[in-house]
Amino acid sequence: MDKQDFFAGNVFDAWRWFGAHIKDQSVTFRVFAPNAAKITVTGAFNDWKEDELTQDGRSGFWAVTVPDAQPGQFYKYRIYTRSGAVVEHCDPYGFAMELRPGCCSVITDPDEYAFTDADWMAARTAAPDAPLNIYELHLGSWKRNPADENGWYRYDEIADLLIPYLLDNGFTHVEFLPLSEHPFDGSWGYQNTGFFAPTARYGTPAQLKRLINRLHHAGIGAIMDFVPVHFAVDSYGLVLFDGTPLYEYPHPDVGESEWGSCNFIHSRREVRCFLQSAADYWLDQFHFDGLRMDAVSRLIYWQGDPARGVNGDTLDFLKRMNDGLKARHPSALLIAEDSTAYPGVTRPVRDGGLGFDYKWDLGWMHDTLTYMQTPPDERAERRGQLLFSMQYFSNEHYLLPLSHDEVVHGKAAIVQKMWGADLTDKYAQARAFYLYMFAHPGKKLNFMGNELGLRVEWSESAELDWTYADGMFHTFFRALSQTYRDHPALHADYESGSFRWLDTDEDAPCVFAWERRGETERLAAVCNFADKPCAFPLPASDCTVLLHTDWERFGGVEKENTRSFIENPDEISIKLDKFSAVLLKIE
Repeated sequence: MDKQDFFAGNVFDAWRWFGAHIKDQSVTFRVFAPNAAKITVTGAFNDWKEDELTQDGRSGFWAVTVPDAQPGQFYKYRIYTRSGAVVEHCDPYGFAMELRPGCCSVITDPDEYAFTDADWMAARTAAPDAPLNIYELHLGSWKRNPADENGWYRYDEIADLLIPYLLDNGFTHVEFLPLSEHPFDGSWGYQNTGFFAPTARYGTPAQLKRLINRLHHAGIGAIMDFVPVHFAVDSYGLVLFDGTPLYEYPHPDVGESEWGSCNFIHSRREVRCFLQSAADYWLDQFHFDGLRMDAVSRLIYWQGDPARGVNGDTLDFLKRMNDGLKARHPSALLIAEDSTAYPGVTRPVRDGGLGFDYKWDLGWMHDTLTYMQTPPDERAERRGQLLFSMQYFSNEHYLLPLSHDEVVHGKAAIVQKMWGADLTDKYAQARAFYLYMFAHPGKKLNFMGNELGLRVEWSESAELDWTYADGMFHTFFRALSQTYRDHPALHADYESGSFRWLDTDEDAPCVFAWERRGETERLAAVCNFADKPCAFPLPASDCTVLLHTDWERFGGVEKENTRSFIENPDEISIKLDKFSAVLLKIE
């Protein structure tokens, strides 16, 4: 590694130098700690005594080669600070860690597993005209393993259950909540101590690679949630690593996040190299097909608050990281979880943007769910909540998320959020809402359990309630996902010509109708969110019903073998019961 590039913030593969690297019958340990007085490494290979690292001049680069150290052995660094304290830390660049509450790093060969997914890697694309239907997953609570004391499946074990399920439900990608090592189960992986280490909860790095390899052979992409903003406060992690604030801000006013964690100081070039190398590591070594970057608003504005202004250092870091990652992994997806109105998030850096491929449309999520919670007699006044997102959808490459954040901490499951005097109304509205979502411009993301129509919110301590899997809502969701994948007009998301409103009756303010166009087909979606039936004129004389939310097999009242059309001398209309929606193909 070029040290000058490191100090300039230009290195994307610092993991190839730092960490514990195996060569022949020895292991070389390297760490960056510019303000330490002395550093030793202790582990199973030296009976937990100490081998002292040597500093390269005054560079802050420390290293030692230990003979006979073996893969699988635990180790820690002991940092002797200039104040006289001695603190044990895991390896910031460690490739594996022991299971919590243990906090040792584990000697691991990052090249021990050989992928066989070359065809997938060569063919994958970040193209915006492809279907993108993401299943967001918390690996520890999707299904529980009765044979494991913690209830966890290993990465490679869960493949046998997960892959057929993803295929059956029409998902193109699975997005894992952060898999980098973290001490607290309840953080869901968002407060990390091991940015290069897959969590030991579910197995080894090689087992995670085996899972991703199998996903690729099944035609499914893998995305990981990546956390570049903050880190856990546990003393063995990055906090005061060399006795001084090395990775964090020196002052708590900006150094402490709203989640009780430490904010990275992105103005330090060494910290930039650490984070962008971690991002590169997951894409390069694990063949992840994309990264969803958490809390991007905190990288745009000071503490994520537009009123405090743009943070130039963090914004510069973000642009440089994204630009470098796209140069190295052009077909990988970079996805921003960003709630701000900052322009150009999905524009290339060379064109003045931030360089993401997609941006979560959290405004759409909030407006749409608020509308669906509103009683029908008040919805006419809130019509704009469903119209607004259609006005700006082409400004960015948006992704429509119904994520984990919307089904926890008292927010209720998606079906529970629907207004309704009874479950029949709630499920009818949920079906109409989901057809609205899948026919709306933008890619799709749903958190696990949404597809089942659960009526209980998620908890990381229990598996999903699989009694819902045989329900009519799940049948509907599978049919909707497959319809989405099968029709190119629903993938042409960001061009103005791909969408146009269809005229609606002014006396029916809760009816929304629009057309989606692709190169080879035209589709029309009609949604009735009123609590009374309606008839909507067909957009053309010859239409085919692709999907009706009110079909009997989904829990409605319409027979699937009828056209559901009303004919009179002047026009042909489609009949929609209350809280129902239809997707039509215009022949």
